[in-house]
Amino acid sequence: MKEYNAYLLVDGIVQGVGFRPTVYRLAKVMQLNGYVRNMGNIVEIVLQGSLDDINLFVDELQEHKPVRSEINNIKVEIQSEVTDENRYSDFTIIDSSNKISGSAVIPPDMSICDECLDEILNTEDQHYYYPFTACTNCGPRFTLIDEVPYDRKNTTMDDFPLCSYCENEYNDPLNRRYHAEATCCPDCGPRVYLYDGGEIPSRDPIRDASRLIDEGNILAIKGIGGTHLVCKTSTDDAIDKLRERLGRKTQPFACMTPDVETANLFVDFSEDERKTMESVARPIVVLNKSEDYCLSDNLSPGLHNQGVMLPYTGLHHLLFKYTIEPAYVMTSANMPGNPMLIDNEEIVTKLDGIADYYLLHDRTILNRCDDSVIRYRNGLPGFIRRSRGYVPKPFDFSKINTKDNILAVGPELDVTFSVLKEGKCYPSQHIGNTSKFQTLEFMEDAIKHLLKLTRCDSLDYIAADMHPEFNTTKLAKELSVEHDAELIQVQHHHAHAASLMAEHNLDEMVVIAADGVGYGEDGNIWGGEVLYLNNTGQYVNHGGLELQPMPGGDLSTKYPIRMAMGILYDAMDTEELRSLMKNKYSSYFKYGEKEVDMTLKQLENNFNTAYTSSMGRVLDSISVLLGISKNRGYEGECSMKLESAAREGFDMLDMILPSKKTDGRIIIDTSDLVLDVLDLIEAGVLREEIAVASQRALAEKLAELAISVANSYNTDVIGVTGGVFYNEFISSVVKNLVTLEGYTFVQHEQTCAGDGSVSMGQCAIVGWQKNLNQ
Repeated sequence: MKEYNAYLLVDGIVQGVGFRPTVYRLAKVMQLNGYVRNMGNIVEIVLQGSLDDINLFVDELQEHKPVRSEINNIKVEIQSEVTDENRYSDFTIIDSSNKISGSAVIPPDMSICDECLDEILNTEDQHYYYPFTACTNCGPRFTLIDEVPYDRKNTTMDDFPLCSYCENEYNDPLNRRYHAEATCCPDCGPRVYLYDGGEIPSRDPIRDASRLIDEGNILAIKGIGGTHLVCKTSTDDAIDKLRERLGRKTQPFACMTPDVETANLFVDFSEDERKTMESVARPIVVLNKSEDYCLSDNLSPGLHNQGVMLPYTGLHHLLFKYTIEPAYVMTSANMPGNPMLIDNEEIVTKLDGIADYYLLHDRTILNRCDDSVIRYRNGLPGFIRRSRGYVPKPFDFSKINTKDNILAVGPELDVTFSVLKEGKCYPSQHIGNTSKFQTLEFMEDAIKHLLKLTRCDSLDYIAADMHPEFNTTKLAKELSVEHDAELIQVQHHHAHAASLMAEHNLDEMVVIAADGVGYGEDGNIWGGEVLYLNNTGQYVNHGGLELQPMPGGDLSTKYPIRMAMGILYDAMDTEELRSLMKNKYSSYFKYGEKEVDMTLKQLENNFNTAYTSSMGRVLDSISVLLGISKNRGYEGECSMKLESAAREGFDMLDMILPSKKTDGRIIIDTSDLVLDVLDLIEAGVLREEIAVASQRALAEKLAELAISVANSYNTDVIGVTGGVFYNEFISSVVKNLVTLEGYTFVQHEQTCAGDGSVSMGQCAIVGWQKNLNQ
């Protein structure tokens, strides 16, 4: 039987996941000769065998690939017959090559696997109680890689030369630690230690850390992608102290619990939610509190749900070995909008006065990476934050654009950026609020690093938001000059919708875009629109919520009672409005009754007053008028508390929103809705029932408009995007109405409904536009 030389290139998540040892073992079993190696960002395999054997090898490799790997494509080239001169005598794993770039797919960080956890708890094992234990199936990847190919010398583990024990494991192709770059043990790896101005002598720093937490102290604990502030959750005192020190009076804190059985003591979850919690990514999952909720009410005050995650490192598991606490607060150790702290000196300096003690380690974190956050709506997951455990896994944009290199820098809040190269779109980790200088610096460094990892040596286009004052827009202008790339500015909600369309691989759709803020093409602030878009990279705005005045601009987001005044201004007599605000809501204003008069003057003179169609601002206004919230302590607080309050009400009221046609667009009257809210309050209707009815009225009216627009285009897909659609009730109302009318309903599942996927949408729009012109 003739034998041939076969040349295979494997593209996907195939480095850092035990792929080469799997190839080696399979080739050995099939008695095929040749070699395997990392090449650039892909895996190269040379095989010698019959055509049947080579084809069987490819089938078997796809069927039995490593559990953490993903194969996007295997390119097979039969080159020549095997001769005595070119015959290999064995199959080997050879050193990596940097000869070609390929398509970069760097594996995300992975939670500790069961095998490594068993070793940590085995008194006879080399890794007993060692928190940095890892193998090819688990451990940090993205957070420690500096360069491709993914070899130890290109990671921060290069600082820790292997001992003889680890080196034997690392060099044994049959061992699960073969070329596991995070391989280490107590004799050669990073060390963890307690600190409070100096290192605290301790035989077991993790046990002592757990004791200090249980005593009511706040600890800063350095992890794999950043630092957490940690305290106990069973009583109010430690949480109150943490809130006081951080200045976060109401913001919900996520918590970590040792296992799903313990989680079940305070939250409810479906089977799918459980699987997500236990997945290798170990995200925070936002779950409904149970009737027997046993944690401090101050953990997530005023909300019906709680963010929960399971341990994802050996250190986390060991912390819970020593405590009877059901959960620990695990919140990012940074001020809101600022980047996570990763340097030991910076951690100690910037958390002085916040943390009582520090549990640190001496491994460098190269790439900051916040915890990912997921919430289920309509029985499906969706990202609030897509970061650790998922980044930098790309999305397939091969049907959008495979020729151009595109960088998209996103909006301003909850920013990510995205790189499109060779038909793959790589969203970055969560960056944060780029109005903060430190965060903008972090973003610039992260852009350079992801461009290096993806081997994106040149850029053809740079996409940015239309808002002229965003720091990301200004950065995009600078980068367009630096890279000699064309700058293209994209409307915010068009980008929201495009990320949804790209995720679901659609050619056209109608989208309800509803959120807090987005710069519109007319210079106003949009946030409640119905759009039609298609794969030409164009869109049409068919209407939505009416523009309402925001007296004081951004002040109306922090103090939504000002927004409520703006909505009511043209619908009520001025003196009646003044009296209402002074008699019932003066304490909601920072300066009391004096500010009521000042706000009315702003409205009368149209001074320092922006205009917005934002659904988020309408929901905030209803929340404050109902007395559910007074002001916004964190992004989305008022609307989130409105949703929680609505869960306690009966869905019996009907609230009707009138609409009108203006300049060919349908405009929905939100002033009438807010007036109805006031009338129902005056009539003594329970605020929980008003909350339900007002949410339903807005959702149904936008859904009806979307159905009308979809019918006019003869398209059968209607989707929802924007931060409002983290609201489970509003999402379900829209879905039920849309599907009842026979349309296909889509929502974000692998992307963010909020601003975290705007950069991905920007990439898609520019990709469509430029692909159309080629």
